[in-house]
Amino acid sequence: MTRKTVSPAEEVLKYQFKNFERIPVKIWDDSKEASMHIAQSIALAIRQKQQDGEHIVLGLATGSSPIKVYQELVRMHKKEGLSFKNVITFNLDEYYPITPEAQQSYVRFMNEHLFDHVDIIKENVHIPDGTVPIESVKKYCDQYEKLIDDYGGIDIQLLGIGRTGHIGFNEPGSWENSQTRLVRLDNMTRTDATKDFGREEDVPYRAITMGIATIMKARSVYLMAWGHHKAPIVQKAVEGDINSSIPASYLQQHKNVRFILDKAAAQELTRIKSPWLVGICNWTEDLACKAVVWLSRQTGKPILKLTDEDYGENSLSDLTLAYTSSYDLNIKIFNRLQHTITGWPGGKPNADDTHRPERAKPAKKRVILFSPHPDDDVISMGGTFLRLVEQGHEVHVAYQTSGNIAVHDHDALRYIEFLQDLMPDTEEGEKLRKKYQKIAKNLKNKQPNQVDVAEVRDIKGSIRRGEARAGARFCGLDDDHIHFLNLPFYETGRRHKNDLSDKDIQIVAKLIAEVKPHQVYAAGDLADPHDTHRVCLDAVIGACRQLKEQSWMKDCWLWLYRGAWHEFAIHEIDMAVPISPQELIKKRKAIFMHQSQKDRPPFPGEDEREFWQRAEDRNRETAQTYRNLGLAEYEAMEAFARMEF
Repeated sequence: MTRKTVSPAEEVLKYQFKNFERIPVKIWDDSKEASMHIAQSIALAIRQKQQDGEHIVLGLATGSSPIKVYQELVRMHKKEGLSFKNVITFNLDEYYPITPEAQQSYVRFMNEHLFDHVDIIKENVHIPDGTVPIESVKKYCDQYEKLIDDYGGIDIQLLGIGRTGHIGFNEPGSWENSQTRLVRLDNMTRTDATKDFGREEDVPYRAITMGIATIMKARSVYLMAWGHHKAPIVQKAVEGDINSSIPASYLQQHKNVRFILDKAAAQELTRIKSPWLVGICNWTEDLACKAVVWLSRQTGKPILKLTDEDYGENSLSDLTLAYTSSYDLNIKIFNRLQHTITGWPGGKPNADDTHRPERAKPAKKRVILFSPHPDDDVISMGGTFLRLVEQGHEVHVAYQTSGNIAVHDHDALRYIEFLQDLMPDTEEGEKLRKKYQKIAKNLKNKQPNQVDVAEVRDIKGSIRRGEARAGARFCGLDDDHIHFLNLPFYETGRRHKNDLSDKDIQIVAKLIAEVKPHQVYAAGDLADPHDTHRVCLDAVIGACRQLKEQSWMKDCWLWLYRGAWHEFAIHEIDMAVPISPQELIKKRKAIFMHQSQKDRPPFPGEDEREFWQRAEDRNRETAQTYRNLGLAEYEAMEAFARMEF
């Protein structure tokens, strides 16, 4: 079975009887399409006001969520003549204290992503001032609030949503009638901001933000949420009670609000997670599997022990009717899950592969394992990597990006000092020593979150390459099978990357064409908070589609792996590779080769555990889930989904 893109409406419901959602929600396949929809709606409103000779007031947000909206607005300005001369803007918030020139300031963010690229009148731009003296902040906030009212209020307000449910910087506990004010940031919010500031101690403790009441006065509100990591808080805000501990839930009272989600952020909504509780379902085999796994968890019973009464008491009677009986359905789903388990990820030679996830032939396959960062290969599928090599397949690993922003300065400095000590006492050696001294000085004088100079990025990239080689060699590869692609989109020196380009796709396509693989593994871990995994996956898919008509590509299968940030749901898994206790230890050792990512990497995401701990816990959880469903018990499992391209 292969994974296909299906809209939630097609996959889930024929008829809807009950709506759990207290806020209108629109779900899109991905954040790019959703962002274009929002941008087009804003552009339409701008043009309508222009026709009427009026200004329009936009409330703007920062963070990763609105970036693609701003990109589309800039494109429409440059390509379609969309003018911003009648646009007045008010930003939601700003850190306090912070200067406009600071790398992390929202003034800088808005200029970089929108204002510097359109014809907006600078006097019409309003962003909270992070330099106001503390004794004047109250008066300043009151004036900001009054200025919004003087312009007639906000016509369209853009919002993101934080993990705490905050909108703007209205943290849990914010009151409903709050207006623009100085607030103290929640610890979780400050932790999340570390990715922008470099160190948590550099993140401000306070911010100036519009209040809940300020936001609620906007005539129209779009709240954007992208990614699996936003799904739990979105569900609480949309389906839960209005609660000050989840400030976004206040939006349930707004007369013209819409949550714009990608599929990942919608995963916890009832109509997606358990649509049989909402209405009559269009029972595909995938959805039936999802329902049976859910029922097994609800009842605490293995699949083969589920009864007609279990189905009936949990709104699944029509499912058993669609499959004759619960007995037949249980066996069907049990067998489906059983057939995903294999110790032969490259296919078992001379075996009947009718019910196996991979083909038996050719017995020895050519394999490319694409790793977005220089450690995703061993973190996410290290056990399978080892198994493929041990079973005699020709395995290539391709590291798609340099990973050079994810090295601590102190690690780079230690590396530079090591190089200095190795320099010979010659004229050339002295010249190189001075070069390294200059680079070391640059590092020592570097300001928080300052972009590294090219020489420092080269050194950090070299550190990651050395670690990647060590990990791949530990898994059994020689240097001829280790490839560093250094895709250009990544090389900005900053967390924010460039868009995927044709050049990136061509680099990936060139390697695929050289190897002519039977298997391609790529990261499908779309909860990656840096978005690098998504871009790298798009590069692989783009390359595969470009080469699709080549005769050898007809025998190439694309497998997606996860594991660094979260795992596939059981019903999404097409291949589960068991890992023994000994293999799990070997996988851990391969991960340990990436010393610069040990203990606490520069960009740990929302999970406090080390990468090896996350990987092992997830692999064990997958194995335990299979066990709870009544299947064989394994120490750990790595999971994969096959994708058409």
